[in-house]
Amino acid sequence: MKKIYIKKLLLLPILIFLVNSLKGEKLRINEQNNSLAAAETNKFIQKQKLLDKIYSDKKLGSFFSDGKTYFRLFAPNAVAVKLCIFKQPEDATAKEYSMIKDTNGVWEKTFDGNLKGIYYGYKVYHEGENLDDNSKELCIDPYSKAVATYTTYMNPRKSIVYEDSYDWEGDNWVQRDWRDLIIYEMHIRDMTADPSSGAKHPGTYKGLIEKGNIGGINYIKSLGINTVELLPSQDFGYIEIPYKKKFKGMFNTWNPYERNHWGYMTAAFFAPASYYAEDWAELKWNAWMGKDGKQVKEFKDMIKAFHKEGIGVIMDVVYNHLSEYEIGNLKQIDKEYYFRLDDKGNFIAESYCGNDIKTERPMVRRLIIESVLYWMKEYHIDGFRFDLGKLIDWETIEDIIKEAKKINPYAVFVCEPWGGGYDPQGFSIRGWGSWNDQIRNGIKGENPFDGLGWIFGKWYGNNNLNRIKSYVNGTLVRDYLGLFQKKEHSVNYLESHDGYTLGDFIRIATGELKANKIIKNVDKNVELTPLQLKLNKLAALFLLTSQGIVMISEGQEFARSKVIPYDISVPDSNKGRIDNNSYNKDNSTNYINYRHAEINKELLEYYKGLIKLRNTYSAFRRADYKEINFIENEVSNFALAYTVSFENDTFFVAFNPDQKKKIIFNLPKGSWQLLVNEQKAGIEPITIQKDKIVLEPISGMVLKKN
Repeated sequence: MKKIYIKKLLLLPILIFLVNSLKGEKLRINEQNNSLAAAETNKFIQKQKLLDKIYSDKKLGSFFSDGKTYFRLFAPNAVAVKLCIFKQPEDATAKEYSMIKDTNGVWEKTFDGNLKGIYYGYKVYHEGENLDDNSKELCIDPYSKAVATYTTYMNPRKSIVYEDSYDWEGDNWVQRDWRDLIIYEMHIRDMTADPSSGAKHPGTYKGLIEKGNIGGINYIKSLGINTVELLPSQDFGYIEIPYKKKFKGMFNTWNPYERNHWGYMTAAFFAPASYYAEDWAELKWNAWMGKDGKQVKEFKDMIKAFHKEGIGVIMDVVYNHLSEYEIGNLKQIDKEYYFRLDDKGNFIAESYCGNDIKTERPMVRRLIIESVLYWMKEYHIDGFRFDLGKLIDWETIEDIIKEAKKINPYAVFVCEPWGGGYDPQGFSIRGWGSWNDQIRNGIKGENPFDGLGWIFGKWYGNNNLNRIKSYVNGTLVRDYLGLFQKKEHSVNYLESHDGYTLGDFIRIATGELKANKIIKNVDKNVELTPLQLKLNKLAALFLLTSQGIVMISEGQEFARSKVIPYDISVPDSNKGRIDNNSYNKDNSTNYINYRHAEINKELLEYYKGLIKLRNTYSAFRRADYKEINFIENEVSNFALAYTVSFENDTFFVAFNPDQKKKIIFNLPKGSWQLLVNEQKAGIEPITIQKDKIVLEPISGMVLKKN
C-alpha cells in the first residue's frame, strides 16, 4: 500500500502538468478561433462597406431600344450569370446565354430585334458554386413588368419581356387634398368573390369594375368613398410551405391553408398580381398564372374605371421583406447586397418575416424609388401605403416623396410608422402620413377582453378626455402626446385588415359573443344587437367627424364578422370561430357578403350619411385648431361636446359614451338643425333644436346652426 501511495505522489505533478498543458492548448485554440472569427467578421464588415459604394445609373430590366432587346441585372457579388430564354413558361429547358459584367456590378446581354413576349430568367452563380450545375434555381428579373407564376409553395416564376400601348383615354391622377381623403381599405378579390356580389368574373380585376353587379366599384361608389387602398397587388408569394412538413429548417404548424391571401409577400415590384386576372373560382394548385400578361391591361382597366368615378387609388406596398418560402428572387441573386445581415452573414428579421431588405443600399433605394415612380407613371396610381414603414431608412423615405411629388404634387404617402421602431413624428416631419394607432386604441381599445376604450366608457392606457380632444383635432404635436405636424398626416382608423374587425371587437367586448364560440349560423351572428349597433354608430360618428384622413376597412360599414367556415375540409382547429388574423384564407372568412350588408342596413345607411356629411361640409376636414371649441360637462368624465366652424358653417358635435347616464348639453344661442342622432345621419334636417339637447347613453349628435 505504501509503494502505491508513493507512486501516486510521484505521478501527481505529471498529471497536473498534463492537465495544465491541455487547458493551455484549449485556451490557445480558443484564442486562435476567436482571432479567426474576428478576422472573418472584419473581412465581412469591410466587404459591406465596399458594397455600400457600388452604384450604377444604367437602365435595368428587359427593354427594347434602338433596334435591340436589352437584358440587365444588378448582382455585384455574382461570379457568373446566365440568361435563360424559354418559348413557353412550362418549358423545363432553356437557351442559355452568358452575360457580361461591367465595373459597377451590372450584367448585360443584348439581341438584335424585339423579343417582346418571350419568357426568361437568370441563373446567378456565386463564389464556390458549380457553373455547370443544371439544378441551379431560376431567378426572375427584379424589374419584371409582368411575370408568369407557377402555383407551388416555392412560387417559381418566369419573367416576361412585356410592352404595351395602352389607351388611357385621357385619364390622369385623381388629385385631392389629403384632408379630404376618405379611404376604403380593400382586397381586390374579397370585393366580388362572394356570390352575393353578382359578379360575372368574381374575384378579379374585371369583376371589381363590372357595371351591373351589386358589389365592387358600384358598392364603393354608393358609400361616397373617394379613395380606395388596395391590399398588396404587386405579384406576390401566393402559397406557403406544406402544412406540418419541414422546409429549410422551418416546420409549418401555423397555416393549414398553405396560402397567403392578403399579399404581404411581394415577389415582383413592377408587376401586377396575376391571380386576379384569372377566371378561377379558387386558386388552382400546380398551374401557371399570368402567362399572357393580361394582368397588366386589366389592372390598368381597373384604375381607369375608378378614376372615371372620381375615386383615387392607393396601393399597399411591401418593400421591407420578401417571402421566406419562394426561390428565384433577390435572396438568390445577391443576398449580401440586398439584405440586412448580421456579422455572420445571417438574415436580420425585425419584420418577423425572416429577411429584411437593406433599403439604405444605393441600388436598393433606386429599386424602390423607381418602382414607386413606375406605378405612378405607367398605372396612374395616386398614392401608396407602406407596410412596416419604419424598416425603411430615412434617406429613402425622404427621396421617395421628393421624387414622387415632382411628378404629382398631390401623391399620397402614408405608412405604418412601426417595424424596427415607432416614429409617427419622424414621418410627419418628412411630409408623410401615418396610421394613427393612438386614436384606434383610445376610441375602441387595444383588445376586446381587458383593453377597452372610450366608446365603452373606459380609458385604455394613458387615454383621458384631453387625449380624446386631441384626436378630434388631428392628434397634433401641439397637444400633449400628439404625433403629427399637420392633421392631414393622421390616418384615423378603427379597423384594418389586421386584428378583429370593429364589428367583432364590439361583439366580443360586450360579452354578447364569446371569442371561442363555434358559430354555425353566420347570418344570425352578423346581425347586430341594439347595444352593438349603438357602439358601432358612436365609433363611426367620432371617426367621421374628426380632423385628418379617414380610413374605413372593407365591410366595417356593416359590422362585418370574420367567421371561419364551419364546414371546410381544411384541418383548422378554429373552424366556426371568429378570426382575428385572416391573412391565409381565400374563402368566406374574408369575402364581402352583401347579404350581411342588407342585414345591418341601418348601420350601413348611418355610415353613408356620415360620409355624405363629411364630404358636404369642409368643417369636418379643414377647420383650424382655434375654430374647434370644447364644451365641458359636470355629469360624466367621458362625455364630450364642441363647436366647429369653417367659413359660413357652424356645427355642434356631442358624444355620450357613458353606458348608463343621459347627458344634457346646453346649445349656444340660436336655432340648430339636427343632422345626426342615434338613429340617423346625413345632411337633411331631422328636426330643429334650441336651448339644449339630451343624449341617451352611448349616442351622439351633430347639429348645424341655421
